[in-house]
Amino acid sequence: MPRSQTLKQTDPDVGRAEPANTAGGRTLVLHPALRRRQNPHRQPEACLEEARGLAAAIDLDVVESAVIALPRPRPATLFGSGKVDEIASLVGALEAALVVIDGQLSPIQQRNLERAWSCKVIDRTGLILEIFGARARTREGRLQVELAALDYQRSRLVRSWTHLERQRGGFGFLGGPGETQIEADRRQIAGRLEKIRRELEAVRRTRQLHRASRQKVPFAVAALVGYTNAGKSTLFNRLTEARVVAADQLFATLDPTMRGITLPGGRRLILSDTVGFISELPTTLVAAFRATLEEVLEADLIVHVRDAAHPDVEAQKADVMAVLGELGIGENDERPFIEVLNKTDLLAQAELQQIENRSQGQADVVPLSALSGQGCENLLRLFEDQLSCHSQVLQVSLGLGDGATLAWLYRHGEVLSRHEDGEHVHLEVGLDAANVERFRRRSILAG
Repeated sequence: MPRSQTLKQTDPDVGRAEPANTAGGRTLVLHPALRRRQNPHRQPEACLEEARGLAAAIDLDVVESAVIALPRPRPATLFGSGKVDEIASLVGALEAALVVIDGQLSPIQQRNLERAWSCKVIDRTGLILEIFGARARTREGRLQVELAALDYQRSRLVRSWTHLERQRGGFGFLGGPGETQIEADRRQIAGRLEKIRRELEAVRRTRQLHRASRQKVPFAVAALVGYTNAGKSTLFNRLTEARVVAADQLFATLDPTMRGITLPGGRRLILSDTVGFISELPTTLVAAFRATLEEVLEADLIVHVRDAAHPDVEAQKADVMAVLGELGIGENDERPFIEVLNKTDLLAQAELQQIENRSQGQADVVPLSALSGQGCENLLRLFEDQLSCHSQVLQVSLGLGDGATLAWLYRHGEVLSRHEDGEHVHLEVGLDAANVERFRRRSILAG
């Protein structure tokens, strides 16, 4: 059964925002192009292509797609009445079971369009939630998706089923109508939301314990962030020799993965692959995945992986930086920030030369191809350089018998000088800020 058939059809008169069952999965994708676009850097055709990719990510059969010029949105139906009728004829001719609107629909707009077109209608948020629901594998990921989906669905309960009263108020026949179906649904959703939030809070505490355990084995952490399908997982696999799912597909992976790598100088580094970002990422999903994205907040290095071959690469960068800003990672963040210009193997020679020339003047920019591996060694060296640049030089004196601490310093720092006086060894060693704190804790515990 294709993934698209996990969507459930509902009676149009009910007006619920439950996922739709698309018989055969025949789908029409529409991108409403507002005259005053929210993001002027994005072209409507590129937005439409991204929406098609989102639909394809859950195996929907996109039989037609179009950009619809929209002078101004109508409160009731988004489109004007003439355009609604025109699309209704197209839906009938295509025998489409689902229409995807690449934008945000209000509950009323969604209900009215479903009635006018006699098929299921979902907006961009609903589509992304469907993808996340299909791809989440871990218990944490499933909880996060369910939290966002229920929060979204709660606003879509737009009519009450007054004939399905659960109880009556007062006694006998004198009491008025009691709890209606919509009120019962809202109560049940609220209860489930509260339960999920408690479970996610337990997950967050568990993550904190895991993070504290990692700090006792003090390796720096580099978090890969970037637009979905920029090649983060492919780069992660290339550097760590892992087998994380990597495909030319939007949101191929959702659950975070961490692996250790060894840098050219022998220093160990933990690499973290995180969920991809996308334009107009639903705020409910940003909030739901905050526990996962805490790995980015705690990282020593942030690595922004960009698709250098994408026509909207600059707009994608702006979207990623906006989400990072929501997480509290702004321009004033003092941590090293590296830009990886990925997919250089897809560029023409002239474009590749231009990128390489521009990156030579920027120490924190690396062009590479995660697929072929070309340029990955430069990234590993940059990891080491950035960790060294943000290191502090400490003067350390150890007893000659303290081999464990001596080995720790060689493993996690850069020994600049060493001399012995018979009973002690004196070191000048560079440590990054995280390892300085870990070394101090180690010294206190040893003392």
